[in-house]
Amino acid sequence: MVNLPDRAGREAILKVHTRRVPLASDASLTELAAATPGFSGADLKNLVNEAALLAARRDQDAVRHKDFLDALEKIVLGPERPLLLSRADKERIAYHEGGHAILGLVVPGADPVNRVTIVPRGQALGVTYQRPDSDRYNYPEGYLRARIVGMLGGRAAEEIVYGTRTTGAENDIEQATALARRMVTRWGMSERLGLVQLAPRENPYLPAPNGYGAGKPFSDRTAEAIDAEVRQIIGESHAEAKRLLTAHRAQLDALAAALVARETLNEQEILEVTGLPPAPPLDTAMLPVATAERPSAGTS
Repeated sequence: MVNLPDRAGREAILKVHTRRVPLASDASLTELAAATPGFSGADLKNLVNEAALLAARRDQDAVRHKDFLDALEKIVLGPERPLLLSRADKERIAYHEGGHAILGLVVPGADPVNRVTIVPRGQALGVTYQRPDSDRYNYPEGYLRARIVGMLGGRAAEEIVYGTRTTGAENDIEQATALARRMVTRWGMSERLGLVQLAPRENPYLPAPNGYGAGKPFSDRTAEAIDAEVRQIIGESHAEAKRLLTAHRAQLDALAAALVARETLNEQEILEVTGLPPAPPLDTAMLPVATAERPSAGTS
């Protein structure tokens, strides 16, 4: 097992791959290292290559910081797709992505919202890109719940604004369900099921029972309890997403209108349009949504 490089390691790797690349004075490898948590050495090499190609297409003598950021966007969000969308479709996508972004600003512990776009990229019609400030190696329950609330923000926004649902939340639902299931089955974050491992560590390279294809190590009754706990986490998170977006409807409308007009907004533009500050840190928040009815708890 080779761990992914940390921030210092990423900067050192970038220095290796840019040795023969002419860099503009504004190109900061330190900032790029901070902006690429989770990137492998191969990912960083690809980033440098993509940035150099962009600079060449733009008839530049050196690679600017913007070239790196545009290359990073392409790698993370996917290449642009030339789809012709109607005004109504753009508006709905803008509200969907706006829902994710608003929750990224108001849910304590949420990762900073770095970019929002309604330009179709990869398989998505729009993308909200949230990037942690630093490398994470341990995840508090409150942070995981904040992520699920944010994931369900697109569907919640559509329901609030249009009163209907679309297929646009498919990937959000998939990710939220997978995360909630890991919370219940692997990380002991269910009061009902307790500190019992109910799923193996996910590693496709190990044979059963540690890898894929392992048998179900629990009874049918426990399986029903797992499903119920996952549904409860998802249901509570969805309700919290709708509550917060309803409370911030004016900011949601403003962000959606700006997205329809400009298509892509960076972090500073998002803050200016909404008038909201970045999300408060998790340690200033109360306990997660799931414990909201207990005497010592509140909402996340």
